[in-house]
Amino acid sequence: MAYFEGFKPEFWQFFDELADNNNREWFTENKERYKSDIVMPCMDFIVDMGERLKDISPHYRAIAKANGGSMFRIYRDARFSKNKSPYKENAGIQFRHKLGKDAHAPGFYINLKKDSIFYGGGIWLPDSTTLGEIRDRICYYPKKWQAVIENEDIINTFGEIKGDGLKRPPRGYDGEHKYIEDLKRKSFFAMKNEPDYKVTQKADFLDEAAKTFDAASPLMAFICDAKGIEF
Repeated sequence: MAYFEGFKPEFWQFFDELADNNNREWFTENKERYKSDIVMPCMDFIVDMGERLKDISPHYRAIAKANGGSMFRIYRDARFSKNKSPYKENAGIQFRHKLGKDAHAPGFYINLKKDSIFYGGGIWLPDSTTLGEIRDRICYYPKKWQAVIENEDIINTFGEIKGDGLKRPPRGYDGEHKYIEDLKRKSFFAMKNEPDYKVTQKADFLDEAAKTFDAASPLMAFICDAKGIEF
């Protein structure tokens, strides 16, 4: 049985209004809307995607919980930010590896913001040990890395592997290495940008997201191999 019917107009309307009223008083008054218009469709998406993930990789978890599950909290940590708005103006969902403990673990991700919808897979700002393991695997198995970046699904769906990088080669790595630009990366991800948020309003957006997650599998498998964990 499928539950997800799309991220409907009321989903996007809530975030439009939140952008103009990002304060605790407004959110408290509209908390029931948040639960019905935001949390519920996200839970439906997570439940249905959980079934699709079994065919992509059985080691990635879909946890349909508003707190402590696959959906990111709407509350911002503004302690170290100039922007003191208490709430995020987007919804985020991550299906992370079963051994992952936080958002820095390898996972499939979707960002839902009207003018910034993207989804795919990868690893964001991993710890230094994990980052070193990925870099070392690129060095030790360059042909396997080449197979990832030249994979047809990766190229056709995402264009290329992306991720912010260092300005200079990381210490201990050859600055002339064939894949030095990849070795300089601090994150590794394959993300598809969707210019029209309205495509998310239909139930078949789940199929599109699952297809895109599957296309990111070569990168995800490489990261898992670098960590010595199952994909």
